[in-house]
Order: sequence, then C-alpha cells, then structure tokens
Amino acid sequence: MVRKSATGNTRNIDHLINDGDVFNRRFFLHRGDLADPTSLYRIISTVRPREIYNEADQDHVSWSFDMVGYSADITGAAVGRILEIIKQVDPSIRFFQPCTSNMFGRTDTVPQTETTPFNPQSTYACAKVFAYYLTRYYREAFGIFASTGILYNHESPRRTEEYVTRKITRSVARIACGKQDRLTLGDLSARIDWGYSREYMETAWKILQLDQPDDFIIATGEAHSVKEFVDETFAAAGLKAVDYVDSDRRLFRPTKTSELVGDISKARKAFGFDPRVRFKELIKIMLEADIEKERTAGSNNRSER
Repeated sequence: MVRKSATGNTRNIDHLINDGDVFNRRFFLHRGDLADPTSLYRIISTVRPREIYNEADQDHVSWSFDMVGYSADITGAAVGRILEIIKQVDPSIRFFQPCTSNMFGRTDTVPQTETTPFNPQSTYACAKVFAYYLTRYYREAFGIFASTGILYNHESPRRTEEYVTRKITRSVARIACGKQDRLTLGDLSARIDWGYSREYMETAWKILQLDQPDDFIIATGEAHSVKEFVDETFAAAGLKAVDYVDSDRRLFRPTKTSELVGDISKARKAFGFDPRVRFKELIKIMLEADIEKERTAGSNNRSER
C-alpha cells in the first residue's frame, strides 16, 4: 500500500517497480492510507490476502513528540481499523503487528520478557502499547490469528538518515571519502539492543506460520552504547572517532528509557530464533553499503563533468 502524501516513499522498492518481470505480476501497489478506513476496506476486501503485515506507522520517536495526535492515530488506532476490517471481511486472514522495545520504557527488569510491564516514555511508545493490546483483544475476543513481535532496534542500509545508526554510517562513509568533516550526535551513552532488519522480517513471516498466534520478543539479547556504535564504525573505516565526533545536548530526547535488552527465550523455543547478524557484522553491512553509495555517487559526478 502506498500513500500520496509521502515524498520519496517508494525509494526502497524502486528496483521492483522498474522490474518488468516483477511489477504488476508478482508485486503490486495499492493506493491507500492508514488514516482512511475506506481505502483499507477496499484493499483488503479486493485482494483478500492470506496474511497482512502492518509495517506502516509514524515510526519515528522524536517526530512523535511534535505530532502527538497523528502518531497516536496512525501508530495505534489504525491497527484497530485493520483488525475490524479483517473481522468483517475474512477472519481467516493472519495479521502481524510489529511493536517496539520502547513500550518497556523505564524498567528495572533487564533483560525484558514478554511479561515485563510496559512503561512507555514517548507518544510513539504509548501508541504501540495501544496497538499491542488491540491485537491481543481481537485475537482473544474474536479468534483472529493476530500476533505481535516486540521488535528491538532493527537496522539496515535501507534506514533513512533520521535514524542515528544510518546517520553514523553515512557520515563515516562521507568522511572516509573526503566529503564531510564532522559528525554531531546527541546522547552517546544510550545502550541499545541492535539487530538486522532483514532477519527480523524473516522472523515476522515465521511467526505467522505457527499453529497458534502469540506475542514474541525479537532481539539479539545484547546491548551496545551509541558510542560503541560510533567507535566501531569509524574503526571499520580505518579512522578514530575522537577526531571527528561532537555531542550536542539539543539532540537529546526529552525523556530517557532504561537499558532495553530482549530475552529471546520464548521465540527460540517456539521456532528456533537465533539472530545470525550481530553488532559488528551489522555495522559492516551498513558501512560497506554507504561507502559504495558514496563512491558510486562520486563516479557519476565525474562522468557528468
């Protein structure tokens, strides 16, 4: 589903759109918006999918502080719209709702499990808690195969630069290529459980192939600070972070969460979940992709001149 109001919202799938053997044969786009129930009803009732993965929301924590109503509606209430349409159109459709480790917010429990109480510290996290309980409600009240994945931070070269990991790898790539001088970040002490987006989406599919719907934490089970991410990325490029990095308090979040690390015991037992890509490998994947983009861009510029 693609919405009109988003700018550049197909950039990660343009290679599919431009592939005549795939687009409109095995891969289709449908116009709609989570804010518009009529488009959701039209798409679901027309396509009659076997599975729905609701990966669309207002997914940026810092933006949610400035767009409270929109974030609450699109990230939270829209999940109820989808589930109600599934109930009316075809209750056999399986539904996956991604949630977030930010739902745990401030907690004394480390690592967190599926039974750890939620204590969200942002509009985004509050909306995800709403989405989580809506999913459970439709599962328990109406027997819909509706599952959640409490996904800890998941990264890849597809991330936009609004997210700190991609800001870091892109900046380091530009510095290594002589196109940038400094990198300014916020809180470097925050410790985060980082995994690989591709693996987490493969896991979402596995969750919908189970015999029974359920809720699962998807994480790596290990935490690293933003400073560690910065140091490792610069080291992978043969540079020292201390020569290039500044911290600016204006980039700190209004509220801070506890150390969020996921206990993946339940997912491991249910379907053998064991993340293959860990911290250093994730950084390597992202940095190499960004360096290649910078080098390609440089080659294209020289060709144009």
